[in-house]
Amino acid sequence: MLAAGALFCLDPRYAPPMVESESISSARLIDGRALGKVVRTSIAERIASGNRPVRLDAILVGDDRSAELYAANQQKTCHAVGIDYRLHRIQAGAGYDEIAGRVLLLNTDEDVTAVMLHLPLPADVDTERIQSLIDPSKDVEGVNPANIGNVVYGRRSLVPCTALAAVEMIESTGVTLKGANCVVIGASNIVGKPVAVLLMRAQATVISTNKFTPKLAEFTRAADVVVTAAGVPGLVTSDMVKPGAVVIDVGINRILDSEGNARTVGDVSFDDVSSVAGWITPVPGGVGPMTVAMLLRNTTDAALG
Repeated sequence: MLAAGALFCLDPRYAPPMVESESISSARLIDGRALGKVVRTSIAERIASGNRPVRLDAILVGDDRSAELYAANQQKTCHAVGIDYRLHRIQAGAGYDEIAGRVLLLNTDEDVTAVMLHLPLPADVDTERIQSLIDPSKDVEGVNPANIGNVVYGRRSLVPCTALAAVEMIESTGVTLKGANCVVIGASNIVGKPVAVLLMRAQATVISTNKFTPKLAEFTRAADVVVTAAGVPGLVTSDMVKPGAVVIDVGINRILDSEGNARTVGDVSFDDVSSVAGWITPVPGGVGPMTVAMLLRNTTDAALG
């Protein structure tokens, strides 16, 4: 498994792939699809030469359309790199005991090397309580509190996938994190906080902000790296960004355009900020594809070490 926050270049297997990025005004695009493809190729080679099968067992409760689509895409992606993907369906309205029982059963099955839980769960089931039951050594989404806590101590752990993707994308630019000023917007348990800790472990100076932080722009304007995971469309604008900064947009927001059509945008006002930043991730096509790649890598690590 990956040494949390040890930063991945310490192990040549995890050296961030350098991907040629196209120019957008002054900013260069950090292409998550291209980076993810490089990672998936490496994963496929490692699985092909590994000493045991790699298997991901996923639990899906009910028939949520978005979760169904994600599971179908996940199955294709897993099979493409040689991961055996098994989907366990549980009927809508299932209670805590039934879902928890399935998790515990998968924990004890030696043929199962990785476990994940599709969301959402039924409204009356405590999601975090279920996630805490996943064996930390099989918890490839890094959602068990034990794995999130291990990030702080730099222990060998499965790091939350989106946080891992964000930091890997920063590293892909070649920016020196040691001594860099970094601002993380949003302090969720599986993105904002782990990102902040991983950056701290890279010896960056990190400011973690939340919705109560006053004068946010004063912090971001001084930052060499800005990571936003607030879920607020257009939150970060060009006047908030230091020229040449790396901007990582983790936000996924659905909005309606002027014609009433739904589209996906991030937390960053992309065209505006692209004129100032040095590097920027798009939405879609940025952190999302890299998060998928990190899930596959965590799954491989869980099985092969």
